[in-house]
Formats: sequence, C-alpha cells, structure tokens
Amino acid sequence: MLLRTVPRYDEEPDELFVPTSTTADRMHYFASHGWETEEIAEKPVTIPAVFSQEYEEYARIQDKQGLPLRRFAGKSGELYIFKVKNYSPGNVKMLAELIVCDDIAVASMVYSEDGETVRMPVH
Repeated sequence: MLLRTVPRYDEEPDELFVPTSTTADRMHYFASHGWETEEIAEKPVTIPAVFSQEYEEYARIQDKQGLPLRRFAGKSGELYIFKVKNYSPGNVKMLAELIVCDDIAVASMVYSEDGETVRMPVH
C-alpha cells in the first residue's frame, strides 16, 4: 500500500527571501505579483514587541504570504510606501507597503489610500 501526504491549504507557506536593498528590488517584488508601483516614501518603523489585535490581523496576512514579521517583533526597520498604478477599484487610490528589517522583507500589503476601504495581501 502506497501512502502519500495530501497538502493542507490552511498551513502557512515557507518563509520567502525577498531582495530589498534597492528601489528596483523592492519594485520587482510587487511586479512579480502583478502590481505596477512607484516608490513614493520611506520612513523608519519599529515593529511592536507585543501585537495588538489589529496588528495580529496584519501578522496573519504576513504568515499566509510567507513573510517573517513575527520573527522581527520589537525590531526597527524601514517602511517603504508605493503608489499602485494598475489597480483602482471604483477610482479609489491604492497604495502598497513593504516593511524591511536587516535587508529582509518582513511584511507587505496593498490597501486603499484611506487605509480602511480595501486591505489585501500582495499575493
């Protein structure tokens, strides 16, 4: 009798390594998932050591994308913000973000400019 494992789709994927040292690298990450972006801002950020309920929801999105946000709790990094140029549901302006710590992409998301109307994973 031959047994094989059946993949479970509720499990998180393995962690991804995303090159992030240049603007081109960061834009390529979004382009590899179909997003046309333009980097518009950068600012320092600290990932909370203890996640609030809202940040826990954000962390679950990162888990599903294979990004290691939880491993960087309490660490400092950079938040890069991008204008999304190829998606605008109902003429809503869309942004994308990428959090980088130690040259490692640890979190990403696409969201409406108001931060509330649309929030979705990059892939």
